[in-house]
Amino acid sequence: MPNYRLTLCYDGTRWKGWQKQGNTEQTIQGKLEALLSRLLEQPVEVAGSGRTDAGTHARMQVASFRAKTDWSDQTFLAALRQYLPADIGAIALERVEPRFHARLSCTGKTYVYRIWNSDQPNVFERNYLHRICEPLDVPAMRLAADDLCGTHDYRAFCSLKRFKKSTVRRVESIVIEELGPELRFTVSGDGFLYHMVRILVGTLLEVGRGNLRPEDMADILASQNRSRAGETVPACGLCLEEVRY
Repeated sequence: MPNYRLTLCYDGTRWKGWQKQGNTEQTIQGKLEALLSRLLEQPVEVAGSGRTDAGTHARMQVASFRAKTDWSDQTFLAALRQYLPADIGAIALERVEPRFHARLSCTGKTYVYRIWNSDQPNVFERNYLHRICEPLDVPAMRLAADDLCGTHDYRAFCSLKRFKKSTVRRVESIVIEELGPELRFTVSGDGFLYHMVRILVGTLLEVGRGNLRPEDMADILASQNRSRAGETVPACGLCLEEVRY
């Protein structure tokens, strides 16, 4: 049975996250599986590169699935573009080798988190930014970000209370840009734990507020204690920017 790779983008504002759930139809995976199964008149299961949270966006999400169809890839892509809702976009579709799997074949991801650091309203982008009015020490945050990079056990930066698998990950870079009143955090790594990017940003914000010091990052990592790290910032500012294979 042919194996497909589908590249998507979506505005996650009204969705309950990527992963399908039994108590709601408002998930990206659930919507895709329902549409594909209806279009192809066969049950279709979709695997994503990872689970984005409720309210989180994606400029590039990758999914894989197996299905039988006589459609060309372009006809198939056109049908998806026609029937997907306006806040989910099908960017590309292609047949791939049988062993490809959207999650298991993934080698890295990049997320972007956006903060509107101003008391001035930003009405038109309010669903894509986390607004903070207080001043932040950006140079201190950059120093702390450097200490959070590398290969570490990031258990202190995960919201799960029970762990079945390793919590060791490699964070390649955390770049903080000042774009006028916007602060943009670009976080790249080989993979991320549940809420990890949002907690990393929340911890850096505590440094920016003066509640933590850059030199505290090593101790927080070593503690493996979630309570030592910062808040889990709201999902609306987070976007999955790139998935690498």
